Amino acid sequence: MTQTENAPVGRLGDHELPPDFPELPRPLGPVEPAMRRSPGEEARTLVAATNVASLATLTEDGHPWASLVTYGALLDGSPVLLVSRLAEHGRNLARDARASLVVAAEPRGRDPLAKGRVTLTGHVERPENEDVARDVHLKAVPTASAYAPFGDFSLWVLRVEQVRWVGGYGVMDWADAGSYATSEPDPVASAADYAVGHMNDDHPDALLAMAVAFSGHTDATAARCTGADRYGLDLMVSTPRGKAPARVGFAQRVDEGDGLRQATIELTRRARAEA
Repeated sequence: MTQTENAPVGRLGDHELPPDFPELPRPLGPVEPAMRRSPGEEARTLVAATNVASLATLTEDGHPWASLVTYGALLDGSPVLLVSRLAEHGRNLARDARASLVVAAEPRGRDPLAKGRVTLTGHVERPENEDVARDVHLKAVPTASAYAPFGDFSLWVLRVEQVRWVGGYGVMDWADAGSYATSEPDPVASAADYAVGHMNDDHPDALLAMAVAFSGHTDATAARCTGADRYGLDLMVSTPRGKAPARVGFAQRVDEGDGLRQATIELTRRARAEA
């Protein structure tokens, strides 16, 4: 979420800014519209990217209890947990079905809070098809096969009722259960980090062309890629007026995991044609 003409003075999104906070340079020219992932897509992408989460349950006296757990996810994104009744959170779930799961992106750099995370809240229940649920969990967590047969372990499915996605500072939104279930993980997510590094290391001229052509920062002197997804690229654009985040979109949504390279090539061609 960046400053816009409609943003209240002194605020960046929902953050109250100090009086001396530098204002982001605004675009000088037309900005080409660029799609972003929906909150549901963001959440599903994070959930699909790992198998580790923090589980919050309620103790007998009503206190919150956080535990580190592993999970797999059903086709609708519902997390499948395998927990022991010997564990505090296992006994909590058996007594009170309310639960919340926090899934976070792998922390990188100096500030882990700048990365994405998602909170899923709902109720747990026994799986409708225990064989399917077990297979989903064991595929995501192969080491669980060593203790899955133990009699004290049980499978639980978290039926998601509400989703809170946070993409970093000032970037956040809600998703309802329906939009979460019908969204899909971004197919290019696993290739995004490599693509970002490759563009920054080998194609800074292409990134600058994109920034000038599509972001409205016609005075840009440099641009770095800060993120990539199926819809486009996030940039940090340098101008004589300071630095500003920007978004440039692909001509078409990428639906295959190996489609990111071709989409970026096409975006570069369009940018240079504009120039």
